[in-house]
Amino acid sequence: MSLNAEELSRTRAELAANLARTSLTRAEVAADLAFDEARLDAALNATESGDPSDVWLLRDCLEHAVRDAGGEPVPFTVLTTQSRRMAERWFAPRAAPRHDFSV
Repeated sequence: MSLNAEELSRTRAELAANLARTSLTRAEVAADLAFDEARLDAALNATESGDPSDVWLLRDCLEHAVRDAGGEPVPFTVLTTQSRRMAERWFAPRAAPRHDFSV
């Protein structure tokens, strides 16, 4: 699944907006995902050199975290249910971890 410049821009903005809604730090999200900072940056920026499955994993992790914190996530306009089905043809999906807000 290849995204054009406009789709990449929207995806980056939606990921950033949802990260902001989680109240989590980048370090906490990276730890939850077992990503180092470079891998998290690649996923947040949806770079061509990054792993598309990392972008989906980050998307799901952020969406869970926003909801678990009592908020409503910013809707994803590119990383939708329909596009997930298409993406699953290229790579195996992974279940996103959930942040433990109780600690």
